[in-house]
Amino acid sequence: MTNHPPRYTPEQIEQRWQERWERDGLYRAKVDRARPKFYALTMLPYPSGDLHIGHWYAMTPSDARARYLRMRGYNVMYPIGFDAFGLPAENAAIQRGIHPKQWTYSNIANMRKQLRSMGAMWDWDREAVSCDPEYYRWTQWIFTQLFKHGLAYKKLSPVDWCPNCNTTLAREQVWGDDRHCERCKTPVIKKNLNQWYFRITKYADELLNFEGIDWPERVRTLQTNWIGRSAGAQVTFLSAQADPIEVFTTRPDTLWGATFMVLAPEHPLVAKLTTPAQKAAVDAYVAEVTRRTDIEREATGKDKTGVFIGAFATNPVNGAPIPIWIADYVLVTYGTGAIMAVPAHDERDFEFALKFGLSILPVIDRPDGLTKSCAPAGTMQAGFAGRPARCKYCIRGTGWRAVLHHPAAVGGALRGDRAALCRAGQVERGNWHALGVHLWAAGQRQLELRVRRAGHPGALPATGCACPQQAHTDGDAVGRRFLSRCALSPGVRCTD
Repeated sequence: MTNHPPRYTPEQIEQRWQERWERDGLYRAKVDRARPKFYALTMLPYPSGDLHIGHWYAMTPSDARARYLRMRGYNVMYPIGFDAFGLPAENAAIQRGIHPKQWTYSNIANMRKQLRSMGAMWDWDREAVSCDPEYYRWTQWIFTQLFKHGLAYKKLSPVDWCPNCNTTLAREQVWGDDRHCERCKTPVIKKNLNQWYFRITKYADELLNFEGIDWPERVRTLQTNWIGRSAGAQVTFLSAQADPIEVFTTRPDTLWGATFMVLAPEHPLVAKLTTPAQKAAVDAYVAEVTRRTDIEREATGKDKTGVFIGAFATNPVNGAPIPIWIADYVLVTYGTGAIMAVPAHDERDFEFALKFGLSILPVIDRPDGLTKSCAPAGTMQAGFAGRPARCKYCIRGTGWRAVLHHPAAVGGALRGDRAALCRAGQVERGNWHALGVHLWAAGQRQLELRVRRAGHPGALPATGCACPQQAHTDGDAVGRRFLSRCALSPGVRCTD
């Protein structure tokens, strides 16, 4: 006769041992200086209803690790609690016609029972309930200390907003390609709210010091990118109405090459500076862009989009009027929400300028001699030097020449009725028209090539050009990058 092991009946066995563990205080963390300490934590559940298998699925790995370390002799502190504040609880209570406190605490009581039945090694003596005054009095105290020391401040910033639930949403609460609310399926919009921020930038150097921290390289990279520490300068441009437009740049030496500005569509000055003639186009673009995620907006390789708002700003170093655009690749949450565009030395600005026919003004030579500005031999005006192109986009031996200005040159660099756009090793003809090739002779000796797509608005008006001498050509297109010498900052290496 075969002897079978006794049948496993969890209702009897687990409850008996869980009661024993509770009586013995097996999982209560006590001060014991003889053992190494370990602080374990899992995500605290939100008491919006009952627990489900997804909660236990997320909590099991944390519990297994805590148990493993306890078995290895560590003094493990493993608390549990409830992340219990938020408008969703209030909305749920309104729908049921009961007070939010009653709804929340009744859910907590039920969740407690469910969590205890799991048999995890949580220390229930250290339970934290974030809506309990005994808990949030300390978060309030911490906040006041941060505020007193200038580490908490307010600013307008866009959030994902559900107009039906009348609440902000976390990223994981926005679902689908159409970006709808997970609770009510209403399309989510972006809304500017005055929000509190913590000034972690004051601790950037400490947060980027990984000495003594055993983190994988991937996590270090994520931390570095999240902090986003940059060294540079804050520069103020003025609109025609004298509104200051702050930009942050890591390359103030390229200010002379700033030929247009780009604001984030959510920037607070957009509504004020947009002209009546451009209002409809700007409003439509803003409505479209604010439905996209930041990841979608910053994706590389996508087609550049933007709208000219009809206003101009003044370049502070040379007084030149430059057009103001809005575009999705500028985020109001990054930096100041506005950039000075230097298309000759920035990839995204360059692509944007090519698409919309905006000025491209190079101000930095490349000490490595690698040419990124080139034109077919025989197309350059007399007085401009040329050398065999060493361009990563061109095939050697094709007769292309690097475009260099000559100090004594007056007028345009290119001549003839056919030039070509050299891009990624391919020659594209007929898409672009050179409106003017200028020598900026105001003591800087810089070459400017202005291009515009036929019939497209937004390039500098002729009356706004600061070049004292100009010559126009009828040639159709321009090199991918333009090389010149900057007398003000010789030897500066191009960052692109």
